[in-house]
Amino acid sequence: MKIEKISSRVLLVCVAVIIVCFGAFMTIGYDNLVGDYNEPMLTDVIMWLMYVLVAVTAALTIWSLIRSAQANKGNDPAATTGVPGGKITLFTAGLTIASLVVGWVCGLGETDFTTTSGSVTTAGWVTVVDVFMVSIGILFLAAAIAVAISMTGIATKSASK
Repeated sequence: MKIEKISSRVLLVCVAVIIVCFGAFMTIGYDNLVGDYNEPMLTDVIMWLMYVLVAVTAALTIWSLIRSAQANKGNDPAATTGVPGGKITLFTAGLTIASLVVGWVCGLGETDFTTTSGSVTTAGWVTVVDVFMVSIGILFLAAAIAVAISMTGIATKSASK
């Protein structure tokens, strides 16, 4: 089976699982009022879905890096494909670090957060949440721009010249 076919099927399965999980989350016990707030019954399903997706993505990324390093021993992939993989890797790592720094700067000066039930989250953990939320936003925007550029074919046209 060709890699494109496998990739397409895996994408469809992932999308189907995500749709089923979010559909169940929004329809089964979503109007579960606890005091003045809504506490959906299937929040744990969404949380575990995210944990599994992150773990699988991390494992596949590591596997892909190892496999590509073995396959490209002594070869310059940019010479054969026109894609500067090293520059892309450095840019991605730099963007990730920069987004974490921007998130940390945005989260400076946070105070302790107290819920209505009285549990307290320290200012340090509130800052950590801010760091990751800002970083997620920046990286999502960068990924959306990369997909748009990829779909236009600009990068492909310039690499084949």
